[in-house]
Amino acid sequence: TIRAQSEVIGLRPTSSGDRTGLWITGPSPWANPNTGDQVRPLEVPEIVEIQKLFVSAARRLKQAGYDGVEVHAGNGYLFQQFFTSRINTRNDQYGGSFDNRARFLLETIARLRDALDDFPLIVRLSASEYVDGGYDTEDIVRLAQALEHAGVAAIDLSGGSNESPQLSKFCIQPPSFPRGCLATDAKPIRDGLKIPVMVAGRIVTPQDAEAVLASGAADFVSLGRALYSDAHWCLKAFGSYPAPIRECIACNVCFERLTLEKDVACVQNPMLGTEFEGLDHVRGAAQASSHAAPRSARRRVLVLGAGVTGIEAARVLAEQGHSVEVWERAARTGGQIHLAIAAPDKREVEPAWRWRMDTVQALGVTVRTGVTATADSLRAHAPDFVVVATGATPRPVPFDVQALDPAVRMMQSWDYLLQPETVSAGTVVTVIGGGMVGVEAADLLTVRGAKVTIIEASTAMAAGMARNNRMELVERVAARGVQFHTGTQVIRAEGNALRVRKADGSQAVLPIGDVLMLATGPVPVRDAVALVEAAGIDYALAGDASRPGDFLTCIRDGWMIALSVETRFGMKAGAGVSA
Repeated sequence: TIRAQSEVIGLRPTSSGDRTGLWITGPSPWANPNTGDQVRPLEVPEIVEIQKLFVSAARRLKQAGYDGVEVHAGNGYLFQQFFTSRINTRNDQYGGSFDNRARFLLETIARLRDALDDFPLIVRLSASEYVDGGYDTEDIVRLAQALEHAGVAAIDLSGGSNESPQLSKFCIQPPSFPRGCLATDAKPIRDGLKIPVMVAGRIVTPQDAEAVLASGAADFVSLGRALYSDAHWCLKAFGSYPAPIRECIACNVCFERLTLEKDVACVQNPMLGTEFEGLDHVRGAAQASSHAAPRSARRRVLVLGAGVTGIEAARVLAEQGHSVEVWERAARTGGQIHLAIAAPDKREVEPAWRWRMDTVQALGVTVRTGVTATADSLRAHAPDFVVVATGATPRPVPFDVQALDPAVRMMQSWDYLLQPETVSAGTVVTVIGGGMVGVEAADLLTVRGAKVTIIEASTAMAAGMARNNRMELVERVAARGVQFHTGTQVIRAEGNALRVRKADGSQAVLPIGDVLMLATGPVPVRDAVALVEAAGIDYALAGDASRPGDFLTCIRDGWMIALSVETRFGMKAGAGVSA
C-alpha cells in the first residue's frame, strides 16, 4: 500500500546500495518501503563494532568541548528498528523479548557511561510509532525507565519513523497537525520518569511551548524547524530582543531539500545559513539597523505589487534605509496569500504574509491599494528603481473547449478557492491539473461535499509540495473518494466529456460532470514592464512576475533583489533585469 501511494505522489524509491555499492544493514531481513533497500541482518560482532563507534564519536564530542551528547534512538533509526518487533524478527539475544529488543540500545548506553564518566547523555525516542504493530505505551515507558536506570540525564521525545512518508509525517509534521501534537503521547512517559523529559512536535510560538509544559507532558520543549524560521526565537521569546517571532509555517521545504541532498532552505527565512541571519542584520521593526545604507546612498524605490514578494522586497529595502513605497492594483494587499490559506488546514501558512506585512507597516512604508500605474504616474513619482512584483494569473485553458456542453460550468481553481460557496454540495467536479493548487482545491471541494476527479498530465500528484505534506494531502482526499488520473493529457472537450491521451498513447473519454475546474498553473503578469520602460526607470522583475514559483522562490527573490539594489542602480536606465 505504501509503495502504491508513493507512486501516486511521484516518489520513486531508489536504493542507497545502488549508489554506494554497500550493503544496507539492520536488525532483520527487510525491504525499506521508503527507499526499496533490501536490508541484511547485522551479525553480533558488527553490533559490537557499531557500539564502539558510538563511544568513539561521543568521546570526540567531549574532547571538542561539547556539554553533552544525544543518542538518536527514535524516528526509525537503527536503535528503534531493533526495539520494534514489527521490524526486529531476530531469534538471538537481540530479538524477541522486550529485554532482547532493548539490549542494543542499553548496551550502547552502558559503554558510553563507562567511557565518559559523568558526561551528560540524552536519548531521543519516538513516543509512538503511529502504525499497527508498533510498540505500545507500556513498552516505550518501560524503555525510558530502563534508560533512566542506566544513567541517562534526560529523554527527548519525537514521534513516528522516517521509513516512509506515511510515518515520517509524525516526525516532521505538516500544517494539518495541531500545535504540540506529541504532548498526549509524551505525558505517560514523563509521568513514569524522575529525569527531565523534552518533547518536540509543532511547537511554533512561546505560547505553544507554555501550553505543552502546562499540560505536564514535558519539562522542556525541543525546537527544530522553528529555529530555521527564526534563529533568534529564544531571545525573542524571553524578551531579550524586542521583535516579533517569524513563525514556522510547517511547509517542510527544509526537510524536503535535506532529503534531496540540497542546501537546507526556509520559506520564511531566506537568510538561513548566511551572514544576514545575524541580529545586526535582522532588525524587524524594533530598532535601527547598523547596516542601513548611509543617507547619501539611499534610494527612492517603488514596489509594484503588494503580494508576498513585493512586501518582502519592501521590508528589506526599508530595513536597509531606503525610501520605499508600494503600489497595489487590487483593492487589498496579499496577492496569492488569500489562495494559499483558503484550503483546509492551510491557515498555518498565513504568518509568511502577516509577519512581513506587520513589519512593513511598523517601518512606516506607505502601501497604496487600488492604484493602477501609468507611465505618467511613474514619472511623477520619480523613483530611482522599481521592483516589478506583479505576480501571476491563471493560465488560459490549454485545450480545445469549443465543443464543451453549455451546461457545464468552466471555472478557474483560483476563483473557487476565493469563493468556495460558488460550488454546492453534491456537485460533480473534474479538476484539470493535479499540482498543489488542484489537489488543494479538491480538498476544499470534498470537505464541502462535492464529488471530484483530478486529471493530471504528469505521473505525480501535488508535485510542488514537500513529500510529507504531499502524502498527507493526497491520502486525505483519496479517503474522501477523489479519483486520480495521472499520466493523462486532455486533448479536447466533447460535450460533457473529455477526450484524453494516456501515457501509453491510447485515448479514452472521461465524463466531466457539472463543473470543469482548471488548475493548469500560472503565467507571469508583466504588463507593468512596458510602463516602467516607457518612464525610463531601471527595474527588476521579482517573484512570479519573473518566473512563477512557490513561496521560497518568491520570498528569496524579493529579499535578494532588495539587498542588491545598489549594484543594480549602477546599470543603464531602462535595462530590466529578470531575477
